[in-house]
Formats: sequence, C-alpha cells, structure tokens
Amino acid sequence: MKILFFIRSLDVGGSQRQLTLLARGLAQRGHDVAVAVLYSGTAAEKALEQAGVRVVSFDKGGRWDLSPLWRLWRLFRTERADVVYPFLTTQTTLAALMVPRAISRLVFGVRSAAMELNNYDFLSTLMFRLEALLSRRADLVIVNAEAARTDAVARGLPPDRIAVVANGIDTDAMRPDRDAGRAQRAAWGLDDRAFVIGMVARLDPMKDHRNFIAAAAAFAQARPDARFVCIGDGPPAYRQELAAQAQSQGVAERLVWTREATDLPTAYNAFDVATLSSAFGEAFPNVIGEAMACGVPMVATAVGDSAAIIGDCGEVVPPRQPQALSAAWMRMRERLERDGDRLKADVRTRIVARYDVNTMVDRSERLLAALCAGRPVAAIAAQDR
Repeated sequence: MKILFFIRSLDVGGSQRQLTLLARGLAQRGHDVAVAVLYSGTAAEKALEQAGVRVVSFDKGGRWDLSPLWRLWRLFRTERADVVYPFLTTQTTLAALMVPRAISRLVFGVRSAAMELNNYDFLSTLMFRLEALLSRRADLVIVNAEAARTDAVARGLPPDRIAVVANGIDTDAMRPDRDAGRAQRAAWGLDDRAFVIGMVARLDPMKDHRNFIAAAAAFAQARPDARFVCIGDGPPAYRQELAAQAQSQGVAERLVWTREATDLPTAYNAFDVATLSSAFGEAFPNVIGEAMACGVPMVATAVGDSAAIIGDCGEVVPPRQPQALSAAWMRMRERLERDGDRLKADVRTRIVARYDVNTMVDRSERLLAALCAGRPVAAIAAQDR
C-alpha cells in the first residue's frame, strides 16, 4: 500500500510517538510510507527517513501562516496515496476538506476522549466541532481506545466506521534499566534513597498538574523522603502559575521541573512510581504503557482507558481528587516495600503481552489493507473487535 500520514509536527508527544512507530513499522513491512508535517526540524524526522519513510515538510511559519495549504492540497493530489491517514483534530479536518475521494481513501486518526472545550481557544474548539461534522467524509475512523470510541459516537462520528487500535509500546526501547535510572537521578540532583514520583505530561489543563502538585503536598507531609519530577513543557504563563502553586503549598524544593526528556526510558527508570493526574481528554495515555514497560508501577486517574491498561498492576483513582491520588501513592509505596521485584516484573509483563508495538502495527495493517481491497466499511470497523 501507499500510505500518507499527516500530522502537525513530530515534536515530543504521545500521538507523535505513535505515528512514528506505526509509519516505521509499516515501512519495514514493505509499504510505501510518507509523513506530511506542517512544522519541521525534529529528530524524529531523521529517524523516520533512516527507516525508509519519506518526510514531506511544509515549514509553516506560525499558526496564522496559511501559505502551506495550497501545497498541501497539491500533495494530496500528486502523491496519489491509497490511504491518507491524518492524526489529530486539525489535520483530520483539513484532510476531510482537501483529500480527493476519487484518488485516496481517508482514515481519521482520533486520539482523545471527553474533551472539555471551555479550556481551549475558539479555533481549537471550532476544529474539534468541524471534525465531527466532516467525519462522514472519512472512509474509516481509527481510535486508540474504547473510551475514544464511546466519545466519538457521542460527538456524532459514524459508529459503523469506527475501529479501535490500541496504542503500541516499543517494549524493546522501553525496558528496565536501573543503572540508567540512578544516573538520571544524580543528574536531577536527587538522592538515590529518595522515593521519586514522576509524571511525564505536557503542561496542558487536561493533564491537571494542579492536582499533581496538591497531591504531592499531601504526600510529602507523611513521607519526608518523597521527591517529585514533572517532565513536559507548555505556555510560560501556565508554568509560572504551577510553580507558584508548588511554592505556596510547600513542595517547590522537592519538585524537579524539566521541560523535555531526550531519553524517556531513562527518565521512567528514575521513578519509583509513575503517575498521571489527568482530569479529562485522555484516550490511551502513552505514558502509562511506557512507564509500565520499564517496570515502573503506575498510579493514574480514571480517565480514558487507563483502568483497563493498568489492571491490577497499579492504582486508579477519580480525577480532581488530590487526597485520593496521594493515598494511592502511599498504597503503591507499601506494595513496593512488600513485594517490589514481583510487582515490577508484573507491570512489564502486562504491557508486553497486551500492547506490544507489533500488535498495533498488525491490526493497523489489516484494517488499511481491507479498506484498500474494497471490503464493506462496517465489516472492516468490526474486524477483530
């Protein structure tokens, strides 16, 4: 098959990592794969090209630079891909308006669930609503979680065209490496005897860092050896608000902020417990599978498919309840003290067995091949359900 993916950029993020893994996996199986990006200049582009994936960049100058749209329209016609597969809302909306149905089949990549649009600006809200209105133009909608399927149907996307392909975790890259983790702790200035709770998440209202900081303040009162790490960047004003909250709640000196981790497996291995404090919007949070693949137990809020991914290998608590999150960290610490080696092995085993990247590539390949072969869309969406 000739497959053209489309995404805003390949900068750091869960959806970006998933697209990279999928594009690379399909290229390794002999398909002609290209990725169109509006913004270029990331390390992932070079890695994809080395794997045989063509990267087409439009070098967009900013949010209001509309000059790439004409070139994008031309690409959809000249590439003559069997499948055009955009990831995320703006890209699915643009593709629905531009992809020539007589040439290519259009697959929407939907990666979120239960968004609270009042937290975002007018344009983001508009694109989210346009995606639902234009979804009938898609031949197939691929979501990455059951929660995303439920939300997509509620938003008005065609239920008989929705298929679920859970995220895939590169369990060769994401694996236990305690020596690397200890070295990372030292680089952060953390004592190896500290109990480290870490979160990898961009600074976005949906990730609810305020919940994380409030829970950290409660946990630190009971555990003086506790230290906390936040990895992820976002708007400077929001970062300052969070820093002020950490200061006011007495955990600023125990909290390490780092805007980006160039080596995520090493970062995960530096944690005793990984966490995700999201309030809404999650479907399949990559960080849960990645941390668990590194043998790090997870405590997360009950958003998206988090509970199904974690199973009995971690803790899941209601969102927006910092006391519940802090109590779950305490229970996880006690489990680690009782039977840490077995728990660490179990969390990795669960991800390897259920969410290995090859499972995601296999299912995606079967769905796209069936679509290109002209099978009825409803049958394709129900395939392997």
